[in-house]
Amino acid sequence: MKNKIPNIIMSLVVILIAIVCGIFGNIILQEFKSMQTIVEPEEFKTTISVNENTTNKNIEILQDEDNELDNISNEYYTKQEENHNNINTNKYFYSQLNDYSKTIYQAFEQNKENMKTGTYKVELGNSFSKLLDTENGQEELGEYYQSAVEAYTYDNPDVFYLSPNKMYLNIETTTRGKSNTYYVYVNNGNETNYLIDEFSSKEQINEALEKIQQVKNSIVEKATGNTYDDIKMVHDYLVENIEYDTTISKDNIYNIYGALINGEAVCEGYARSFKYLMDNLNIPCTLVIGKGKNSQGNTENHAWNYVQLSDTWYGVDSTWDDPIGYTGGWFNQSEKYKYFLKGSNDMNIDHQPIGRFTEEGKIYNYPELSIDNY
Repeated sequence: MKNKIPNIIMSLVVILIAIVCGIFGNIILQEFKSMQTIVEPEEFKTTISVNENTTNKNIEILQDEDNELDNISNEYYTKQEENHNNINTNKYFYSQLNDYSKTIYQAFEQNKENMKTGTYKVELGNSFSKLLDTENGQEELGEYYQSAVEAYTYDNPDVFYLSPNKMYLNIETTTRGKSNTYYVYVNNGNETNYLIDEFSSKEQINEALEKIQQVKNSIVEKATGNTYDDIKMVHDYLVENIEYDTTISKDNIYNIYGALINGEAVCEGYARSFKYLMDNLNIPCTLVIGKGKNSQGNTENHAWNYVQLSDTWYGVDSTWDDPIGYTGGWFNQSEKYKYFLKGSNDMNIDHQPIGRFTEEGKIYNYPELSIDNY
C-alpha cells in the first residue's frame, strides 16, 4: 500500500504536466494561425497628372551609422553598376533616393527580366523591419516605395511596359507575443498583371524591345563621338521622324515604343526617347517634368530634357522643335532649333521645371542649367 501512494502521485504529476503542455501548445497554435496580415497601400500613377492619394512628407536621406540597409545597398549597387556599364543608363533620380527607396529600386533592377511577365513577385524580404516597427512605419514605407517606382521608371525609359498603378506593395506581419517581424514584396494584387494595357505577355514585350533596339542601333551607329554632333543627330532624328499626337488617345504615345516604332507620341514620348538614345550614347541626360507655355500662350503639363555637354547642362525640347508642332504648320529652320541646347535665360521663359512627378510626391533636384545658350 505504501508503494502505491508514490506511484499515484507520480501519475497525477504526469497528467498535470500533459494538461499544461496541451494548453500552452494550443495558445502557440492559435498565435501562428493568426500571424499574417497583408497591407496594400493605395495605388498611385507615375504620370504628370495630379495624384490625390499621395501623402505629403519630407523625406530625409538616412545617415544612421547603424542603418541595417547600408551594407545591403552599397554592396548590391556596386555589383549593379558593373552590370549596367553596357546599358549606359544615367540613374539621375536614383542618386537622390534614401536607402529604403534605393533597396526597392535595386530589387526592380535585379528582377527586370522577370518583371516582363507582369505577375512576377518581387521579394524584398525583411529589410524594412526596423522601419515598420515605428509608429508610422507602414505609411513611410509606402512613400519610399512610391519614390522608388517614380525614380526607376523615369531613369529607365526602356521599362515602358510597366504600369505603376497596377503594382502593389504587400506587408505580411508575423506576431509572436509582443514581437513582430515583417515580410515585404511587390506583386500585381488583384490585377491581371502590372503591365500597361498595350502589352499582355513577356513575348510581346521582347518583340517590342527588339524593334526598338533595331531603331536604336541604326541611330547609334551614326554617332561620330563628337558630343555636340551626336546630340544634334538624335534631336534631328526625333523631330523629323515623330509626329505629335493631338488625339491623346492612341496606344503607346507616352513611351519610346510609340515614338520610335509607331512614329507618334506626345511630349513625354519625345522626352523619354531622347533620354533613351542619350543613355545609349553615354551622354548624361535626364527627363524633366514641369509646365510649359505653348505657342498659343496656354500653360500645360509638359516634358523635356536636360543634357550635359562639356561639363555643362543645357535644355532640349525636341517636342516643341518638331516642324509639325503645336501650331499645325511648318516652322522655318531656325524654329527647328529654338529649344536646342538652351541656357536658363531662354529656356526658363516658357519652361518651368517641377521637382516632383506627382503633386505631393518626393521633391527631386534637377541639374543647374547654364545661364547662356551653348
